[in-house]
Amino acid sequence: MIRVRDMALADCERVAEIRIRGWQTAYRGLMPQPYLDGLSVAEDAERRRERFRRSGGSVANLVAEQDGDLLGWAAHGPYRDGEVRTADAELYALYVDAARFGAGIGHALLQESVRQCTTSGHARMRLWVLKGNSRARTFYERAGFHPDGAEEPFEVAGVPVPEVRYVRSLRADQ
Repeated sequence: MIRVRDMALADCERVAEIRIRGWQTAYRGLMPQPYLDGLSVAEDAERRRERFRRSGGSVANLVAEQDGDLLGWAAHGPYRDGEVRTADAELYALYVDAARFGAGIGHALLQESVRQCTTSGHARMRLWVLKGNSRARTFYERAGFHPDGAEEPFEVAGVPVPEVRYVRSLRADQ
């Protein structure tokens, strides 16, 4: 059974490991390999701890556990349009232990994020995904998200890796 709960400060190290290994797995071939190889779990864990302390509740961080093992992380909050926060929700991140892809962990995290954003009264949830990340795009499309035509340039180590925006209505009447 997968249990989704609020993230605790003590989870930051494992969340960083999942996130970094997630980048190294999902973005292989989409980003320069030296960049991916140079990602540091320790540095990311410190950033996670700092962001966690500063969030002030504006960002919901969720983790998924199974049999006592932390296997995934998701974060959501207000949609960011540049520096402006809007009435829509945004899924900022969703990562699953790469050894557990396809086990329902990402689905459980996404379902809880959608539930919380719906309960909070958001009309829509948006997210950005790398254009070339077909696995993630298929995952989000199966969950009712669709690309809305917006694209954003993104560059990693001098290599363009554009993102596309996905959206899902959170209201039954839309």
